[in-house]
Amino acid sequence: MESEVIHEKYKFYMLVDNMEAHMEYEMNDGSTVIFYHTYVPPELRGKGLAKKIIKEGLDWAMSEKYIIVPTCSAVQRYIEMNEEYKAYFMK
Repeated sequence: MESEVIHEKYKFYMLVDNMEAHMEYEMNDGSTVIFYHTYVPPELRGKGLAKKIIKEGLDWAMSEKYIIVPTCSAVQRYIEMNEEYKAYFMK
């Protein structure tokens, strides 16, 4: 059973089969969000959970007009493949 993406302070996550897939971030100077870690348990990989979580996090950052700094390689790849986030992206 797949859950919805939940946003708690500094983390977006999903609980699936009692396991957590998540993306963590930190805020810098009140206008920049740094997405630094994404993790999906091995048993849940290949189901698109990371993409769903990353999209939710990026959509939130865009809606808040934050500058996005993706130090996590999964988030970097997602931005490269989805043009709509590039205007908010800072390398």
